Amino acid sequence: MKLPGFVTPNFITVMRLLFVPVGAYTLFKNGGDDSTWQYISWCVFFVLGLSDIVDGKLARSRNTITELGKFLDPVADKVMIGTAMISLSILGRMPWWMTIVILTREIGITIFRLLVINRGVIPANKGGKIKAMMQGFGVGFYVLPLDSSLFWFRDGFMFIAIALTVVTGAYYVKSAFSKTTS
Repeated sequence: MKLPGFVTPNFITVMRLLFVPVGAYTLFKNGGDDSTWQYISWCVFFVLGLSDIVDGKLARSRNTITELGKFLDPVADKVMIGTAMISLSILGRMPWWMTIVILTREIGITIFRLLVINRGVIPANKGGKIKAMMQGFGVGFYVLPLDSSLFWFRDGFMFIAIALTVVTGAYYVKSAFSKTTS
């Protein structure tokens, strides 16, 4: 598929950031209890998640991977997941402790990346990409109006995402220090 020249990977990433509030709006629509709006919200966040895949593939296919893109893309992911999690916790549909654990790691790693940026941007690795995917699916199950008989699946999926979040955060810090001491 041929895209117009102005549709760059960084453009897609910025658009993802700009459309995150639409996802939050749809989560809160009609008090957050309207299943139609929950499905719409899931669709919005799903499309935003797909745009993350599209911008990466586009950057690689056009050989236009930039330092800005390597930094901004994970920030956009964190804003998207963070917005959804905080919204769900406010609505009482996701436990606050899950939101706090994941956002503490995500904010901490973002601050860490800013502190070591003079040594070069450390791009996301395969573990980080799997973590982001698991977070996206996990949060998505909380957005959907699932029957309570499926909560065990939803919660189990999120526990795996949380474990990956913690492990990949530790690995990221370790690899950054290994890179600086080499």
